[in-house]
Amino acid sequence: MSALLVVTFVVALAFDFVNGFHDAANSIATVVSTRVLSPRLAVAWAAFFNFAAAFAFGTSVAMTVGKGVVHTEAITVGVILCGLLGAIVWNLITWWLALPSSSSHALIGGYAGAALIYGGSELLVWSGILKVGLFIVVAPIIGLILAVLNQIVVSWLVHDKSPQKMNRLFRRLQLVSAAIYSFSHGTNDAQKTMGILFALLVAGGHLTVNDGMPVWIIFLCYTMIAGGTMAGGFRIVKTMGSKLTKLEPVHGFCAETGGGVTILAVSELGIPVSTTHTITGAIVGVGLLSGVRAVRWAVAGKILWAWVLTIPMAALIAALCQLTFGRWL
Repeated sequence: MSALLVVTFVVALAFDFVNGFHDAANSIATVVSTRVLSPRLAVAWAAFFNFAAAFAFGTSVAMTVGKGVVHTEAITVGVILCGLLGAIVWNLITWWLALPSSSSHALIGGYAGAALIYGGSELLVWSGILKVGLFIVVAPIIGLILAVLNQIVVSWLVHDKSPQKMNRLFRRLQLVSAAIYSFSHGTNDAQKTMGILFALLVAGGHLTVNDGMPVWIIFLCYTMIAGGTMAGGFRIVKTMGSKLTKLEPVHGFCAETGGGVTILAVSELGIPVSTTHTITGAIVGVGLLSGVRAVRWAVAGKILWAWVLTIPMAALIAALCQLTFGRWL
């Protein structure tokens, strides 16, 4: 096994860790902002269910990333390394700016950007890229709709209950909804790094595109994303949990459940989606039921810009890396 392959393997695991670190806010923002759990207990809760997802779902998302974005058999280990660096750098930039961007789209953008510079547009699997692009729009809309429906149904079921009883009930139920969302996050996001490691081992000659996903990679990726979640991305928690709209426990429950169910459904279909986009759409949905003015649209606008820029910026950073270092990798 070459030194470059080992370095790239470690960088991929670092991305998985940063993914958990960066996206921890998606899983814990509502449960922290409603003061159901302290930040440290919340990330421990989220990390446990991130890892638990390893035992429940297959690897269809991983195979979409590993074989459905770039023609894996035609790239090199260096291309994958540059793609990972593009994703990590963009993730760290948006983390520093406290913007909840998509680690998933950063990874796919970086991977595609490096491949494009290496071998041209014929190396890209356009059907896969278009599917990912479509769900940039579809996933948050589904999350929004499900969160709104949850809120309407819940409000009807408990309309005759006192606010105090409702608050106590949904503070407990938020532990369930946070678990659902954290489980879905592990299901979709850990598989993306699996896909990259699969492509890496194919590029390094240790697997073929027709092989299955090694079990040791599955557990390694889930361990890394859970570890990243434990480290916690607290800079983004405030943006997601309180700046976007005011959340009560019932709102957190409805948003997390709507977002989590959305992600689990698309994961079953093998579609890599942004957990960040999905939970943001769900939070906006429950906020809208309190009135259009309940959503802080200036904050939403900044988040939207991060969404729009993520794929091209990660691709640009990866492309520059490939242009600068590709000849030596």
